[in-house]
Amino acid sequence: MRKSVCVFCGSRPGNDPEYAVQATALGTALAENDWRLVYGAGDVGLMGTVARAAQLAGGETFGVIPAHLVAWEVGKVDLTRYIVTETMHERKKVMFMNCDAVVLLPGGAGSLDEIFEVLTWRQLGLHQKPVIVMNSNGYWDPFMQLLQHVVDHGFADATLLDYITPVRDTAAATEALRAALS
Repeated sequence: MRKSVCVFCGSRPGNDPEYAVQATALGTALAENDWRLVYGAGDVGLMGTVARAAQLAGGETFGVIPAHLVAWEVGKVDLTRYIVTETMHERKKVMFMNCDAVVLLPGGAGSLDEIFEVLTWRQLGLHQKPVIVMNSNGYWDPFMQLLQHVVDHGFADATLLDYITPVRDTAAATEALRAALS
């Protein structure tokens, strides 16, 4: 059965060209490994970049977008599967329930919301799915430091840090996904 990888990432491209390079490489790698892309269904920013790359490489794509963001994030209706939800929470739930692993690319508040919910669910024992943080050019260094800070100050067990596999680039993310999904 085909495995699915949920990608959380920005609806903006960011200001470092490397983010788009890695998003393109990830979309291509997902297709080449016959992993379905599950993502927020936008056609803008890194979301659009990863989806277009997966499509160009012949990959299957599954997008989930809340109705209020269809215009703002330019809902990408040419996906293999395109679902419109009522709320952001419903979007996150549908994306997560339809994946076998999660990859976090650079993004903003929405990406942080998504990754923190997934980490919270893991901390509560609601799933065992691998979570890979692609730390392109150190983008997620402050996030990783924040998690360490939370642990250091006694607000989470050190196992919180074990729930994440930080990687530098798509090659390392692909290797981690192969190990986790085989």
